[in-house]
Amino acid sequence: SHRKFERPRHGSLGFLPRKRTRHCFGKIKSFPKDDQSKPPHLTAFMTYKAGMTHIVRDVDRPGSKLHKKEVAEAVSVFESPPMVVVGFVGYVETPRGLRALTSVWAGHLSEECKRRFYKTWCRSKQKAFTKYQKRWSQESSAGNSPMSAEIERAKKYCQVIRAICHTQITKVKIGQKKAHIKEIQVNGGTTAQKVDFVTGLFEKEVKVADVFSQDEMIDVIGATKGKGFHGVVSRWGVTRLVRKSHRGLRKVACIGSWHPARVQFQVPRSGQKGFH
Repeated sequence: SHRKFERPRHGSLGFLPRKRTRHCFGKIKSFPKDDQSKPPHLTAFMTYKAGMTHIVRDVDRPGSKLHKKEVAEAVSVFESPPMVVVGFVGYVETPRGLRALTSVWAGHLSEECKRRFYKTWCRSKQKAFTKYQKRWSQESSAGNSPMSAEIERAKKYCQVIRAICHTQITKVKIGQKKAHIKEIQVNGGTTAQKVDFVTGLFEKEVKVADVFSQDEMIDVIGATKGKGFHGVVSRWGVTRLVRKSHRGLRKVACIGSWHPARVQFQVPRSGQKGFH
């Protein structure tokens, strides 16, 4: 049998399981498509949300009732201290997706970056990258370009180059000293040009203005604000039951048939809302 009127389901199943995220910084699932005709450039930036405010703007939407009218909209304010490039990873394309071939790090890593490699920095020996730095300084003092073999290998075999960047979290006064590290893809130019572009940025600051321009349309990724334990009406947007319904009305009327004798995962249930 078929239903007389269509009724789309409430809430998206694309965000299951709806539990608190393990890491509260966003994960970049896909980068913009590479166009080799453009010069090499970074494709993403890391920022910290400072708060929200609202703006009043004119709507330019021909055909809409709001066309040429003013609306008040909520906007987020981000604090974005310059990132520091500390390395790159070269990937080769295989039939099963990307495979990391080689990675090269810069000669000097700041303390806030090294803190990310430890759980408790104060109780550790803080030896991360000391041997790497020693090797780097020995090669540069001998007049050679450090890590030249790995850099040439990346230029020869890799198709995708991603810069390893970290935030300067001490410049954002949030009480945290451990920087966030992410790989950010470099698009534009040949592989050799990309590698030269990244190695030229080693240990240097990258500002937001270097990555994005004014009034550019960008995607924002991050964890939402946590709301705690919520019921189905708030969490999934299901319809409330009628006023006289027995044992409450902010419920799902039927959570499934007798058989299969289990509640299916698609059925809205109460639980954690936000911080996903």
